[in-house]
Order: sequence, then structure tokens, then C-alpha cells
Amino acid sequence: MTSDGYFSAGAAGWIEVICGVMFSGKSEELIRRVRRAIIAKKRVQVFKSHLDERYSGIYHISSHDGRTVEAVPVDTSEQIARLVLQDTQVVAIDEAQFLDRGVIDLVTSLANRGTRVILAGTDNDFRGEPFGPMPQLLSVAEIVDKLHAICVICGNPASRNQRLIAGRPARYDSPTIMVGSTESYEARCRGCHSVPRRDEDQGRLL
Repeated sequence: MTSDGYFSAGAAGWIEVICGVMFSGKSEELIRRVRRAIIAKKRVQVFKSHLDERYSGIYHISSHDGRTVEAVPVDTSEQIARLVLQDTQVVAIDEAQFLDRGVIDLVTSLANRGTRVILAGTDNDFRGEPFGPMPQLLSVAEIVDKLHAICVICGNPASRNQRLIAGRPARYDSPTIMVGSTESYEARCRGCHSVPRRDEDQGRLL
């Protein structure tokens, strides 16, 4: 392993997944790893879901602290497969939870051919349930880092995304995907996370 704690380049590549809630620093960590790979003179390609246009626009990945790196917006894993160049050594993908399940086979294939793959994504949706392909990505990865934010209610480690609609917790039957930032989401711990069910009064919790 290298001084960073990661594997040295060899015949096979590997998969790294950075997961956690919103505001936990996932994109910031992905940007840090991409920049270090560039400093190490690796050939790097960066992709992101086109659904995320926050902060610096669709052609960049941005962290909440303002750091950015250029990225290619994509809709599907098939688009990534077509765009990855044969000599690319590092592939980074942000907002992986928005991609289709084909991304699992894609990153496995890339790793098998010697590519280092770095993915960042929210592992749980606003309901606190597994989000998109993230569970499978976590299971095939060699390296997994789960980051936490700070619960805005009690200050404990936050592991849930609290979706807010007009300042109130979104109901369980709300759409799974609704892109937003501080106006729509808060980081909360398990105890402070609230998701009213469709068949219960708005003020009741699970």
C-alpha cells in the first residue's frame, strides 16, 4: 500500500467508495483524491450525474466549501463506458446514487482491467433506506469510507438526510429523487430523523 493507505498500481485496479449523508464532505474527499492523482501524473477522468447542478454548474464537481474539479455530466453508466479512454488510470464518479445499476458491472470491469475507480454517493435516501446502486457498490469495493455530518438538531453524528418541504419533514411517499441543498435538506442523526408515513397524520413519526 502507498503512504496514503491505498493500494499501489499493479495488474489489477480497485474500487473506492466514499459514502454518507449530505454535508458530510463526500465531494470534498473525492476532489482531494482526484487532485492527488493528478499531482501523481495519473491519467484521470471525472464524471458526475447530470442531475446535480448545484454550486458551480453541470461541468464541475463542487464541495460545500467551494472546491471544484472539472467533470463530464452523464445520464447512464453506458455513457461513462463509452467515454472512458483506454489509457485512463483513474476514473472518479460523483453522485453515484443517481446512476443505474449498470454502474456496478462497469466499475468492476474497470477495476479488473487495472483502473482505480473512486465513487462518491449518498448511501441512504431521505427515508433512511438504501439509495440506488450504492449497497452493491459498497459490497464490491476494496475501500469504503463512510462520512458523517453533524445533526442540526442535537449535534450528534448525522447519518440521515432529512428532506424538508415548506419547512416540514417530507412524507414517506414523496419522490425518491429531489435535488436540493440547505433549503431542502438537513443532516440529522437516527433519533432526530423524521419521515411521516402516507397513512399517518403529518405530525407522527415512523
